[in-house]
Amino acid sequence: MSTQTFTLPDVGEGLTEAEIVTWRVAPGDAVAVNDVICEIETAKSLVELPSPHAGTVGELLVPEGRTIDVGTPIITFVTGAAEPAAPAAAPPAPAAEEGSGSVLVGYGSGAEATSRRRRPAERPVRSTVGVIAKPPIRKLARDLGVDLTQVAPTGADGEVTRDDVMRHAEQASVFRNIQTPEWGDVREETVPAPQSAPVGLARGISPARAGADESRTESIPVKGVRKATSSAMVQSAYSAPHVTVWKEVDATRTMELVKRLKASPDFADIKVSPLLIVARAVIWAVRRTPMVNAAWIDTADGAEIAVRHYVNLGIAAATPRGLLVPNIKDAQEMGMKDLARALNRLTTTAREGRSTPADQQGGTITITNIGVFGMDAGTPIINPGEAGIVAMGTISQKPWVVDGEVRPRWVTTVAGSFDHRVVDGDGMSRFIADVAAVLEEPALLVD
Repeated sequence: MSTQTFTLPDVGEGLTEAEIVTWRVAPGDAVAVNDVICEIETAKSLVELPSPHAGTVGELLVPEGRTIDVGTPIITFVTGAAEPAAPAAAPPAPAAEEGSGSVLVGYGSGAEATSRRRRPAERPVRSTVGVIAKPPIRKLARDLGVDLTQVAPTGADGEVTRDDVMRHAEQASVFRNIQTPEWGDVREETVPAPQSAPVGLARGISPARAGADESRTESIPVKGVRKATSSAMVQSAYSAPHVTVWKEVDATRTMELVKRLKASPDFADIKVSPLLIVARAVIWAVRRTPMVNAAWIDTADGAEIAVRHYVNLGIAAATPRGLLVPNIKDAQEMGMKDLARALNRLTTTAREGRSTPADQQGGTITITNIGVFGMDAGTPIINPGEAGIVAMGTISQKPWVVDGEVRPRWVTTVAGSFDHRVVDGDGMSRFIADVAAVLEEPALLVD
């Protein structure tokens, strides 16, 4: 018998710490290779950690709720003396080369990492039944009731990808009984806390009464997604000069189009909402004003503007874990139906708190749908690395002048914040006017 100590691995996101959210095992439990032992939360995602050993759980070294650094011992295993170094592991991968340090899958590297260099993509774990899939993909399959052995893999080396699982679920009509919850059921709370203010004043308490009122306040540690969000928002607000413009628009024809799409057999198993038309409008408007899809980049040789000739469309999502902004890659290549499916996948995974770091990286422009909270308009903060963000207000019936007569129409407000270093006033105004024009007449999308 021997005792193996397992340290918190680098989950492939380039991060240095994570929180132990939930232990799935207890001392004395028998585990096999790849059994999930715990869930950890990083600044970008919730990740399930698989066991690298077969044996018995010895000791849980870190309590739930504690944030620790990568490389910290978290659990011990009692294993057989003849256990191989890496039983039933994935095929050899570049990530396991000497000096790579401990990573999420494989765990085979024994040399201590000497730098935080970028690593190759994470290698999947092969299960006992021969299916190759990463832990988040296995969790998605379980949640959707999909048998991975029945899924046709399209990834490298026969790996089952997220798209494979979603495609199989759609073919099996799994989504017929899955309803995406209204965003109104999800709360997000932002508590301002100026760093320069004394502790008592940061909580809204006078210095004289800070001690006496301590029991009436609650201290919420800033960590995980909230910590990452606060850092990103401060960086954006104090580095990019924001300018916001907005326009009120008659969206009656958009609402009529949404109604027709919902009734169409082609969209029978796809959730359709005005957000779909807004997304298509933003993509269409970006083509006419590409600078809103650019980014300001500071280099050693001076600043430059990177103009992206593709659209990775970010959708700001309020989730139980906080604000996430996953994005749809190459959204400009998608038709209406494909974009609708992509929006459904994005909202489903975000709702479950399972958006991966890859889902949230590389965005070029973002939409935030504050209308689901009943807001008419707002001045959103730009996502770092982008130059524009569109805020969609609530769509409600209002009196509107049509052909000289006052009629009830579906009216909304489209707003946008832009980095004035990148986009001039005429560009941002033209862009928002184009988005509004599509909402007023969706036929503009037919070209």
